[in-house]
This record gives sequence, C-alpha cells and structure tokens, in this order.
Amino acid sequence: MKLLASWLVTTIATVVAIALVPGINAVGGSYLGPLMCALALAFVNATIRPVLNFLSLPVTILTLGIFSLVINALMLELAGSISVGLFGSGISIDSFGSAFLGSIIISLASSFINRMFETE
Repeated sequence: MKLLASWLVTTIATVVAIALVPGINAVGGSYLGPLMCALALAFVNATIRPVLNFLSLPVTILTLGIFSLVINALMLELAGSISVGLFGSGISIDSFGSAFLGSIIISLASSFINRMFETE
C-alpha cells in the first residue's frame, strides 16, 4: 500500500512539474504520461541512482551536495526516455535546464504532499 501511495505522490508531483516547467511535456495522454514516468522514475531511482551516487561521491562532497541536484536531473531525463520508449507514454524533456528545474519541483512537491498527508 505504501508503494502505491508513493507512486501516486510522484505522479502528482510530475503533473505539477509539467504544469510549471515550460520544457517538460506529457507524452501519450495528460495523466498516463506522468503515471508511466513515475513508474520509470521509481525503477531508475532504485537501480541506477545508488551506483551513480557512489561513483559521484567525491564530486558531491566537493560541491557540498549540490551535485546531487545534477544527478536528480539526469535520473528524471533517463526516466522520461525509458517511459516513452518502453510504455509509449511518459514525459519529454527539451533541455537539461528543464530537467534540472523539473527535478527540483518534483522533489519539493513530493515533500509537500508527503507532509500534508503525514500520519503519526
């Protein structure tokens, strides 16, 4: 159940990013695209991201953690490409700047939504 809730939160955050960032567009339907992208993003974050974080650890330390934003943007671009290639729907990203801004917005929106529905 928690996995499904996380997928829904990421989907909503992706919809917010599509609405706010001019270079990010839904492919294959207004809600199916973000849904498939959220699925691909979960896969990428579970498999590829840990390896990238480990390999880029020295750079991340030197930049005081700022380089992790670049990794987030790369994971979003990869997830968008995977979702469109595999499922035929997802998100298209025009530039790295759009991916960078989109990844920040997705992180902030996800945090906000999670805090809004936090149960203690």
